[in-house]
Amino acid sequence: MSLFESQNSVNQFLTSINGCEITLKREDLLHPTVSGNKFRKLKYNLQQAQAEGHDALLTFGGPFSNHLAATAAAARIIGFKSIGVVRGEEDRSLNPTLQFCKDQGMTLFPVSRSDYRLKNQAQFIDQLHYQFGDFYLIPEGGTNPKAVKGCKEILTKNDASFDVIACSVGTGGTLAGLIESALPHQRVVGFSALRNRNLKMEIEKWTTKQNWSLIHDYTFGGYAKVSPELIDFINTFNKNFKTLLDPVYTAKLLFGIFELIKNKQWVGGKNILAIHTGGRQGIAGMNQKLSQKKWSEIIF
Repeated sequence: MSLFESQNSVNQFLTSINGCEITLKREDLLHPTVSGNKFRKLKYNLQQAQAEGHDALLTFGGPFSNHLAATAAAARIIGFKSIGVVRGEEDRSLNPTLQFCKDQGMTLFPVSRSDYRLKNQAQFIDQLHYQFGDFYLIPEGGTNPKAVKGCKEILTKNDASFDVIACSVGTGGTLAGLIESALPHQRVVGFSALRNRNLKMEIEKWTTKQNWSLIHDYTFGGYAKVSPELIDFINTFNKNFKTLLDPVYTAKLLFGIFELIKNKQWVGGKNILAIHTGGRQGIAGMNQKLSQKKWSEIIF
């Protein structure tokens, strides 16, 4: 099967709580190494890169980035070189995510946090071209118009019965695609995975529709921040539903949905479709951090 071939994910009914039915769309099963929303975001970008005659991709991400891992894997599949500009030089040892990227053939280029903040400036991009030659540029997190186009394909006609579409939010591209493709009777609810009060403005760059809202109460302190309570939720969820959640995005989404419904604070519709956006590759790296803190680890 071609990496670019359209794919539909399966829906997994989870449970009913206080009159609400929760179903999980298993985008994490789309592809073994380019799964979830990263598959959707990369699809049309890679097609464009090929059409323009490029043979290399360059993108940006933190040391545990799902996006870096997916880009590295996708580049290898289509025969491209890949360069990953990695935020932070504090620890040059390779965690499981960066080791995976390296194993896929990605050239890792760690930069200081101050230099990383220049990632959208033309002069910095010119320097990267001077160092690495020609490449097709994909922004941090993969969000651009082609990524939003790909994420519009997450919902299908089989999802018409749901009145709420819920998704974790990082850069906002996936949520924007869902907002654009949602039917008139559906509301899209985004659960922010990081502390970014400008997130609404970021999403508004990609859509003018008003059928959506954001919840900022389940970041657990910020991007890739967790707590023992969240880790326990992940392990209990896996035990009950035979489904592994990533700790950065989907676990926070499901934790928030379950808590709001159980506390009778859920104000949306009763038939909820939650999107599993993948990211399970980051669990091994997270467990390293949990072990250092002497916390319970994620069982997988």
